[in-house]
Amino acid sequence: MNLLAFDTSTDTLSIAVQRGGDAVLLHQGPGGAQASATLIPAVRSLMAQAGITFDTLDAVVFGRGPGSFTGLRTACAVAQGLAFGARGGQGVPVLPVDTLLAVAEEARVQHGCTQVVAVLDARMNEVYHAQCEWIPAEARWHTDADFGLGAPETVQPPPGWTVAGNARTPYGERLAPAAAHVVALPTAAALLRLAPALLAAGGGVAASDALPRYIRDKVAQTTAERAAQRAASAP
Repeated sequence: MNLLAFDTSTDTLSIAVQRGGDAVLLHQGPGGAQASATLIPAVRSLMAQAGITFDTLDAVVFGRGPGSFTGLRTACAVAQGLAFGARGGQGVPVLPVDTLLAVAEEARVQHGCTQVVAVLDARMNEVYHAQCEWIPAEARWHTDADFGLGAPETVQPPPGWTVAGNARTPYGERLAPAAAHVVALPTAAALLRLAPALLAAGGGVAASDALPRYIRDKVAQTTAERAAQRAASAP
């Protein structure tokens, strides 16, 4: 399959293109607010390098969240637009993939982890988290049905499980101090590895039905809440 995948849920923009069953080209750059301006040009450049066009694309894959509100909206909107226009306007399916699942997949490939508590920094003194276990006999992940959101101290990995993600640096010993930790992001390469099984299981949807996955309704703290937090953490 010819697949385009991207994730803008963190401070890192990640794009990957798969041509057929072999060649995979990758791009990584600054995420955040910059992603909305750089994503489409970077996608076009990477697809040109891979030698595929929107007329030969089979599906668009994106990290649906949880993560940055702006990043999730950017990724979803771009995925919808590109999928609508692909194949001469006939369109192609969109595959929304959970970012915490992609974190677990990246930890498996990069660090050999098969029992993972995937954690992403949710800002506002909280983290997103989910338990993910790789089932070798089925070659797939089993994950929590509902993802968690809470203070770093609320993350309680089972004995022997690895905490993977990007939250160790900002929260330090507040996040599962007794557990092993590895750094892992929801990369577009991880999305591509997950895509075939998810598509085969019926995970692809029409572009109009592709939606972000929000865990938190509140985007930011008020000025008073930030002041109270600083006062509580002061020595």
